[in-house]
Amino acid sequence: MMNLSVAEAFAAYENARVRLPSCRPSQTPPRNIKSLAEIADAFDVFLLDAFGVLNIGDEAISSTPGRVQDLQAAGKRVLVVSNAASVPRDTLLEKYHRLGYDFDAADVFTSRMATLAGLADAPQITWGVMGLPNVPMDDFGPLNWHLLEDDPDAYDRAEGFLLVGSGTWSENRQALLEASLRKTPRQVRVANPDIVAPREEGFSIEPGYFAHKVAQFPSIEPQFFGKPFLNIYDLVFEHLGPVDRARVAMVGDSLHTDILGAQTAGVASVLISGFGFLAGHDAAAAISQSGIVPDFIAERP
Repeated sequence: MMNLSVAEAFAAYENARVRLPSCRPSQTPPRNIKSLAEIADAFDVFLLDAFGVLNIGDEAISSTPGRVQDLQAAGKRVLVVSNAASVPRDTLLEKYHRLGYDFDAADVFTSRMATLAGLADAPQITWGVMGLPNVPMDDFGPLNWHLLEDDPDAYDRAEGFLLVGSGTWSENRQALLEASLRKTPRQVRVANPDIVAPREEGFSIEPGYFAHKVAQFPSIEPQFFGKPFLNIYDLVFEHLGPVDRARVAMVGDSLHTDILGAQTAGVASVLISGFGFLAGHDAAAAISQSGIVPDFIAERP
């Protein structure tokens, strides 16, 4: 599956705005800072995106492990809030530890977890899953599911679709999904709303990209779990308990997921401009074009 350029990814997010939460009008421009150290005293809780903030692919962003340690040592609550859905939380936690981050399992919230919470009240049907082979799905419990690969019958047998991970997805598989949905519209649940994710070699195409393609079909309204939608923040604040949301900051590299998600949740937002989505590009121009205005722009976490 080919990667997208920044311009292509930005355009794809803008084209999908009708299915995203509305942005909050801003009367003031964002404040430019070098790092989170400049605003550490202003917040009690930091919610950190993963890709573009903690890491790029399988490499930690330089100095970010130390920044997280400093915030934790200062008594700040530091949580990961990520649209990582393709693997279970325990697998992600092992990765973060390997990269030098000292998080507990209770510190990590993912769109996969939001999807699982949403499935708790779902009907018992057979799900066709966009996912990675050989990745355990034990956390999904007694879910009746089968992996979608290159057998057309597998798509037609599914009573609903779960878009979890797109690492092995292909144009052929997308065509099979679209053909099956044209014949018989069914529910589509999206465990990762991201359209792209920053990696060492560029931007990978994520489940949200494919979900927005099928959303153009009559009678198909995908249900998204994760940023910028409120369901993942419901899990976060259920865990945090009573907190002053004015003292909570969401830190991320994407206007359309992290910053828009922060506005949806009613917390402050910090856009990372030096890494991830906007690295090497004009953050001010992207903000102006989208109308999604963060409270802060930081060069690095």
